[in-house]
Amino acid sequence: MVARRQWSIAGQLFALQAAVIVLLVAVAAGGAFWLASTDTEQAAREEVLAVAKTVAGSPDVRAALRSADPSAVLQPYAEATRVETGTDFVVVMAPDRTRYSHPSPEQIGQRFLGEIEPALAGRAFTTTNVGTLGESVRAVAPVRDSDGRVVGLVSVGITTRVINRRLLAQAPLLLGAAGPSLAVAGFGSWLLNRRLRRQTRGLGPTEMTRMYEYYDAVLHSVREGLVVLTTDRRVALVNDEGRRLLGLGGEPDGVDRPVAGLDLPPAVTDLLTSGRDAHDEPVLAGDRVLVANQRQARFEGHPVGTVLTLRDQTDLRALTSELDSVRALTDALQAQTHESANRLHTVLTLVELGRTAEAVELATRDLALAQQLTDRVVGAVADPALAALLLGKSAQAAERGVDLVIEPECRLDASPLPTTDLLTVVGNLVDNALEAVAGTAPPRRVQVLVEVVDGELVVRVSDSGPGLDPDRVADAFRRGWSTKSNGRGLGLALVGQVVDRHGGSTEVGRAEGGGTRFTVRLPIAGEVDQ
Repeated sequence: MVARRQWSIAGQLFALQAAVIVLLVAVAAGGAFWLASTDTEQAAREEVLAVAKTVAGSPDVRAALRSADPSAVLQPYAEATRVETGTDFVVVMAPDRTRYSHPSPEQIGQRFLGEIEPALAGRAFTTTNVGTLGESVRAVAPVRDSDGRVVGLVSVGITTRVINRRLLAQAPLLLGAAGPSLAVAGFGSWLLNRRLRRQTRGLGPTEMTRMYEYYDAVLHSVREGLVVLTTDRRVALVNDEGRRLLGLGGEPDGVDRPVAGLDLPPAVTDLLTSGRDAHDEPVLAGDRVLVANQRQARFEGHPVGTVLTLRDQTDLRALTSELDSVRALTDALQAQTHESANRLHTVLTLVELGRTAEAVELATRDLALAQQLTDRVVGAVADPALAALLLGKSAQAAERGVDLVIEPECRLDASPLPTTDLLTVVGNLVDNALEAVAGTAPPRRVQVLVEVVDGELVVRVSDSGPGLDPDRVADAFRRGWSTKSNGRGLGLALVGQVVDRHGGSTEVGRAEGGGTRFTVRLPIAGEVDQ
C-alpha cells in the first residue's frame, strides 16, 4: 500500500492564504454592499422628503385643497410630479386621510394607510410602511394655509423593490473592485507559495520535523567534530564534538560569526579560511592532534559552503609513537643480538685456539662499554622512565650508526614535571636530532643534556647534522604537519605545546659541530594545565 503524501508546507500555506483572502474579500464585499444598501435607502429617504416638501409648499396644491373638487386638479399634478421625479407614488390627502390623488385611480377617495401623526402636528418625517403598492420608504409633509394651519398632507414614496433595483445596479461596480483585489492577492500568494516551496524543497511538516529530529540527533551523537561554513566564510554550525575538540566551550550551534571572530587554533583557522580541500591532514589544537578532512559542499551543482570534519588522534599518535620507539628498540636489540652472536663466536673460537687471554680481554671490553653507558645514564638520571627512554634511544642511535652522548653535566634526580610531558620533550627532540643526522657523513653525533638550573628544567639536544634553515626556525614549533611522505613531523609541534602549557621557552641555535641545538626551558614552579 502506497502511503499518501502529505501536503507540503508551501501547499498548506497557499491553501490557508487562499481561504483567508477569499474570506476577507467576501467580508469586504459584504460590508461594501451593506454600506451601499444603507446609502441607497438614505438617499431614497432624502429624495422622497424633498419631493414631499416641494409639493406641500406649492401654491397650486393649497389652492386645489380649497376647491370643491380637489382631485380634479391634484391627480394630474401628482402624476406629473411622480413621473418627473421617478418616485412610485405622490399622494395628496385631507387631514382625515382621504386621498385626492394616487397612481391607481380607484384608490382616490379611499383612506391613506400608514403613519401621519407627526405631519398632522406640523412636522415632515420619513418612515417605512406597507401600503397598497407594497412596502415603501415614504415621506409625509404637512400642507399649511396662510394662517399656518395644516389643511392637507402630501405623501411621496419609493417602493423597496425600486430601491433594491438601484442597489443591484451597483453590484457590477462592487464586483469589479473585488475581482481585481482577489486576483492581485491570489497572485501574490502564489508567488510566496512558489518561493516557500523552493526553500522547503516541497517537504511537508511531518517530513521536516522528522528531518530536524534526525539532524539534531546525528549532530549530537556523531563522534567526529563537524564545522560548517557558509560561502562567505562564516561559521554556520559547530556540533558538540567539534566544540570540545576546538575548545569553544558554550558557543551555540549556529554561531553565525566569521572564522576570524572565533578563538580557534591557528592551524584550524588557516585551514578554514583557505577553503582548500584537505584529506586526513593532521593539525594541532591545543594539546590535541586532530586529523582534518575538508571539502566544498555543493547542492545541485552550486557551492553552498565548506564542511570540515575533525577526528581526535592524540591517543593514537601517542600509541604510534610508543610503538615506533618499541619497534626501533626491537630492531636495535636484534642488531645487538646479531653483533653479540658474532662476538661470542669470536670469543669461543679464541678459546678453542687456546688463546684464552685474548678471548677474556675481548669479552671484558664489550661488557665494560655497555655497562659504562648504562652506569652513565642511570647515574645521571634517577627518573626510571627517562633513563629507559635514553637507553632505548642510545640503542636506536647505535643501530643507525649515530653516537648518542649523554653530556657529563646531565643530572636529574626526579622529574619536576609530569613524566609524559618530560618524555614528550626529550623523546621528540632526540628523534628530531637522529633524523637530522641521518644520511650525513660520519661521524654522526647527538648530544643530550637534562638538568635543573635556577628553578628551570633545561633540556638541550644538539646534533651534527646540516643545521636548520633560519627561515624555518619561526615555524619549527607550530607547523603541525610535515612535507615528508611518511606523514611524520608533529614532534616539534608537540614539544611546543608542552612548552606553551608550562609557560616555558625555546631556543634554536647552531651547535658547535655545525648542526642545530634545541634548548627548552620549563619553569618548575607554577605549573599550569597538567
